[in-house]
Amino acid sequence: MVNITLTDVNDNPPKFPQKNYQVFFPESAQVGKPVGKIKANDEDVGVNAEIKYSILNPEGASMFSISTDKDTKEGIISLRKPLNYEKKRQYTLHIVAENTHLDPRFSYLGTFKDDATLKITVGDVNEPPVFSMDYYIMDVYENAQIGTEVGAVTAHDPDSKNSPVRYFIERDEKGEGYFNIESVSGVIRTTQLLDREDIPWHNITVMATEEDNPSLQSHVPVTIQVLDINDNAPEISIEEEIIICESTRAGQVIQTFTAVDKDDFANGQRFYFSFPGGIPVNPNFTLKDNEDSTASIVARRRRFHRLTQELYELPVVVWDGGEPLLSSTSTLTLHVCPCQRGTRPRVCQGEAFLSSAGLSTGALIAILLCVLILLAIVILFITLRRSKKEPLVISEEDIRENVVTYDDEGGGEEDTEAFDIIALRHPSAAEELKFRRDVRPEGGRPGSSRRLPCRHGSEQHSPSFLETDEEMDVHDFLSQRLEEADQDTSVPPYDSLQTYAYEGQGSPAGSISSIGSGGIHFEQDYNFLDDWGQEFQKLAGHCGEEIDIDAESNVKEADKQT
Repeated sequence: MVNITLTDVNDNPPKFPQKNYQVFFPESAQVGKPVGKIKANDEDVGVNAEIKYSILNPEGASMFSISTDKDTKEGIISLRKPLNYEKKRQYTLHIVAENTHLDPRFSYLGTFKDDATLKITVGDVNEPPVFSMDYYIMDVYENAQIGTEVGAVTAHDPDSKNSPVRYFIERDEKGEGYFNIESVSGVIRTTQLLDREDIPWHNITVMATEEDNPSLQSHVPVTIQVLDINDNAPEISIEEEIIICESTRAGQVIQTFTAVDKDDFANGQRFYFSFPGGIPVNPNFTLKDNEDSTASIVARRRRFHRLTQELYELPVVVWDGGEPLLSSTSTLTLHVCPCQRGTRPRVCQGEAFLSSAGLSTGALIAILLCVLILLAIVILFITLRRSKKEPLVISEEDIRENVVTYDDEGGGEEDTEAFDIIALRHPSAAEELKFRRDVRPEGGRPGSSRRLPCRHGSEQHSPSFLETDEEMDVHDFLSQRLEEADQDTSVPPYDSLQTYAYEGQGSPAGSISSIGSGGIHFEQDYNFLDDWGQEFQKLAGHCGEEIDIDAESNVKEADKQT
């Protein structure tokens, strides 16, 4: 069996189904967007069926473009320029379709292309009005009478029916309060007085609509410049105080100044200065016009004394060269003070103040240094006080060495009998109870002692001590305790944490009633105090008395035999 596979060759040219086509495009079609399609058929397949479309006539190629859709092999027609029904209503395109891959073996079959004619009809669309200009610039003089005409805008309906156009000013504009527009003629007029120094430029937006179709709108920006008139008088401008030195010489320039004018520079560029007319000649000063819109105050005599006269008032008239001529009068105040050589005159104001106070510069500096030193000392003292460490607050479990806190609650006679100061006056009694902190004393065997509970009421027995030659007061006792603590080698480090705790023993079972338990007495074993060290022996002495366990047993047996 033999398999024969046939492959395609480009032996068929593209063919349009018809020679003439006609389409309708509205004039509102967007530039760059597809507006139509055309297709030529090719019996070949694959690359042999690829087609390229082109527009032959220049008029059509300038308004439209055509490209090939790779999937459908269609020619896509798009706009290069916007359509206008009122200018041109029909276009004719000569379109050619040809293969992009030719096979020379089949060139004898002729050209592998075909052409067709496409007629495009432009449809009329109702369009909004069109202004004669893209933007408008107008001007009007300030302080013009209300209702003065500023300018006019014009727009027309581009459609064939030529509908009437109406004009409006956008109501969200800031300039709406200054201007209005005649809806039919488009003339813009002022509605109030304008001030160039307040707002020199106004920007408004004018809207045009068709009378029979207000939804069709167009907008145009309008800029209105307010022209200046000479309506503001000039004013003298001096940034610093005028000071006269006591050592001023005759003919010396004291101060040079100028003037300012709120009007436009064209109206106020030249200023003139003089003394007011009708007043006597000033014996102290003269005014020199420098003819460059500045003037200078010149001294007419030498030596001014502050103690004789400290202030001088000098009236000066300044006027501009505008139309109409405007002027103003200002009174300048001149201060007299002593000046130092090599310094600017305005610096001497501080010297005058010091002289009036009777202080020199050196004295003032010394006073300031003293004040600064005092402030530094106060700040240092406050800082040291704030940085002083507060005493460390520790809990009862952190108490070590010989510091013991005693809290005894009670009242009346019971409180008096519960504590006996005599115990503190017998340090010799504590000598016999001295133990090592690091060695646990043996308890519960013959020869040891145990602690009895603290008695209350009449059953309280204070430890009996006999006064001997070794008796000492509290001060001697504390001194002895301090010396013992210093010599005791078993004392733990001062920064170590020592915890003393005792859980206690159970109480006898019985009634919890205060009446039922009033006569019950039980003994509390305080032997655990021996485990805590020497500093707790005094506490044990206050709460119980030492009884020899073996002797107590013998006494009880003797009582029984008797």
